[in-house]
Amino acid sequence: MRKLVVITLIATAGLFTCGSVSAQIKPGKSVQEDVSPAKALVQEADSSDVPVVITMEQALQIALSENVSVKVADKEIERTKYAKKGAYAALYPQIDVAGNYQRTIKKQVMYMDIDMSALGGGAGSPGEGTGEGAGAGTGEGAGEGAGEGAGESASPMADGLEVGRWNTWSAGVTAAMPIVNAQLWKSLKVSGQEVELAVEKARASRLEMVTQVKNAYYATLLAKEAFNVYKEVYENAVRNFEEVQKKYDAQKVSEFELIRAKTSVANAIPNVYSAESSVILSLWQLKALMGVDLDLNIDTAGSLDDYSQHMFYDIHQNDSISLANNSTMRQLAIQAEELANTIKVQKYANIPTLSAVFNFSFNAMTNDFNFSQYKWTPYSYVGLSLSIPIFAGGKRANNIRQAKNQYEQLQLRTTDTERQLKIAIRQSLNTMETNMKSYYAAQDAVVSAQKAYDIAEKSYQVGRSTLIELNDAQLALTQARLAQSQAVYNFVVAKAQLEQTLGQDFTE
Repeated sequence: MRKLVVITLIATAGLFTCGSVSAQIKPGKSVQEDVSPAKALVQEADSSDVPVVITMEQALQIALSENVSVKVADKEIERTKYAKKGAYAALYPQIDVAGNYQRTIKKQVMYMDIDMSALGGGAGSPGEGTGEGAGAGTGEGAGEGAGEGAGESASPMADGLEVGRWNTWSAGVTAAMPIVNAQLWKSLKVSGQEVELAVEKARASRLEMVTQVKNAYYATLLAKEAFNVYKEVYENAVRNFEEVQKKYDAQKVSEFELIRAKTSVANAIPNVYSAESSVILSLWQLKALMGVDLDLNIDTAGSLDDYSQHMFYDIHQNDSISLANNSTMRQLAIQAEELANTIKVQKYANIPTLSAVFNFSFNAMTNDFNFSQYKWTPYSYVGLSLSIPIFAGGKRANNIRQAKNQYEQLQLRTTDTERQLKIAIRQSLNTMETNMKSYYAAQDAVVSAQKAYDIAEKSYQVGRSTLIELNDAQLALTQARLAQSQAVYNFVVAKAQLEQTLGQDFTE
C-alpha cells in the first residue's frame, strides 16, 4: 500500500514538473514587427501549438489597435467631427424645394363700399328711356318710378363677392443665408471645442486602457511567480516524502514521521492547482483587454524580477511631478473654455441678425383637375431679413446667468480635482517607496530563509533535525519569496497608476 502511494505521488510530481502547463514560460516565437502586431500574433498563435511569447510593449501595441474602448473613443471623435461640419453648414445658403396644394372648403368673401348717390342720375336715365319707348301716358311715370326704385334699392355688393378658386397649386425654391449672426459664429467655435474635448477623452481612454493592460500583465507575472514557488514547495515535499519513506522502510523513523511527510505533500497539491488556475485567469483577463480571442495561445515574457532592477531609478525619476499632461485636468480646461464661449453665445443672442432671402415659385388656381389647361404664374423675390431681439420674457438673461453658474461650478470642481490628483500622486509615490523598501527587506529574508532551509534539509538527512523543523524552514522560505514578488508587483502597479495620473502616454 505504501509503495502504491509513493508511485502515485511521484507520478503527480512528474505531471507538474514535466507536464504541459499553459501558464509557464515556454520557448516560443516572438511577434514579428514588420506587420500589424495583432495580425502577427494571430498568425503565430494559429500556426503553432507552442505559446506565442509577447512582451508588455507588444501587448500594449495590440491593445491600442484592438481594444474595444479605444475603438469606441475613436468613433466618438469621428462623430464630433461630423457634428462640427454640420454646424459650419449653417454658414452656407439653405436651399429648399417646396410644393403645396390647397383645396378651398369655403371661399373668402370680399366686400366693397360703393357710393350709390353718385350713381343715382345714371340709374334713372334708363328708366326714362324705357318709359318713353313703352308708350304714352304711363311710360314717363314708369320710367321715373324705375329710376327712383333703382336709386333707393340696396347695393349689388351688399352680400359680398366670393374670391378665389377651389384648387390652389404652388411649387418653388426658397433660399436663405445668414449675413450677420454673431451668435452663430461663436457657436461654431464651441463646436470645434467639442471635437477637441472628444480627442482628449479618447486619450484618457487610451491611458486607462494602458494602465489596465499593464496591471493584467503584471498580475500574470505574479501568478506565474506564485505557481513556481508552490510547485517548488510541492517538489520539495515529494522529495522529503521519498527520504522519509526510505528511512521508514529501514525502520529509522516512526510511522508518525511518514504520515506527516505524506500530509505535507497532500497540503501542497491544492496550492499548485490554485496557482495554476490564477495564471490561466490572469491570461484570460490580459487577452480580453488586448481585444483578442480568449482561446489564443499566448504567454507573457520575463518575470517580476526583471522589473526589480529599475525600482531605485523609478522612484527617484518622479521627484518633479506636474499635472500639465493629466487628461482630467486637460478636459476640465477645455470645458472651462467651452463654457466661457457659451456665455458669449448667450450674450450674442441680444445682437440683431441679418439674413439674405430668395424665393422663386409658380402658382396656379383652378376649379378643376385638368392639369394640361392650368395657367402657371411665376412669382419671385429677393431681399434682406433683419431681426432685432427686444423682449423675450427674461429668457436670454436667465440663459446667461445659467451659463455663468455652470462656469463657476466647473471652477470649483477643477480646484477639488487638482487637490485629489495631488493626493493620488503622493499616494502612488509613497506606495512605490514603501514597496521598494519591502522588496529589499524581503530579498534579505529570501537569502536567509534559503540558507536556513538548506541547513535544515541537510540536518534532517543526517538525522539531527525533525521534519517539523524542515517544514518550518520551507514555510519561511515560501513566505519570503512570495513577499518579494508581491513587493515588486505592488511597486509596478503603483508606478502604472502614477504614469496614468501624470498623463504619460505609452506612445510617447
